[in-house]
Amino acid sequence: PSPLCCPQLEGLCAFLQLSTCPEHLLVRFCSWLLALSPDLSYTNAAILAEQLFLKRVLSLSQPPSRHLMAALASFCSKYSQPFCRVLMAAVLQEPGQGIEQVKVVCELVEEYLEQDCVQLVLSQILEVPLSEKLLPVVQAVLGRQEVLPPKLFDLLVLTLCRQAPAFATSLNYTKLVTAVLSMYQRQVR
Repeated sequence: PSPLCCPQLEGLCAFLQLSTCPEHLLVRFCSWLLALSPDLSYTNAAILAEQLFLKRVLSLSQPPSRHLMAALASFCSKYSQPFCRVLMAAVLQEPGQGIEQVKVVCELVEEYLEQDCVQLVLSQILEVPLSEKLLPVVQAVLGRQEVLPPKLFDLLVLTLCRQAPAFATSLNYTKLVTAVLSMYQRQVR
């Protein structure tokens, strides 16, 4: 059978009302998706990440349910790249991202993403102006104790230096700079 093309999959998601299905069913649906063989294409996984999770995560005003976190964790553990490109990018670039969205991103970074996706999240953060709310995400990336590629590390240091005046009184910024200096002391010139 041929894979569904984008409009068909988007139409199917709308027909099944996946963006609003109860969260306990979302967990079951994700389990079913993960068992599919062959794996979903990148495009189909990106569409499903958007349809299943984007609206839910962006509208969080309190901590996510255990069902939502389980569904997010299972989906992003198998389809990290499309998940990060769709969901993480939207959360990171949303000007009014709230504390709950940032907590979800931090947990996913700390617990579920592969190293290349952790680096992708950091590069996405460095594409937007740093804000106080994004500093914990950078801290979560650094908490993974992964070696950053030299270009990404240089961009991180440059961004932290350029935006230092904006964070003159920020405790989170101070913690972040301290973490960079202690973890990457050999790379800091």
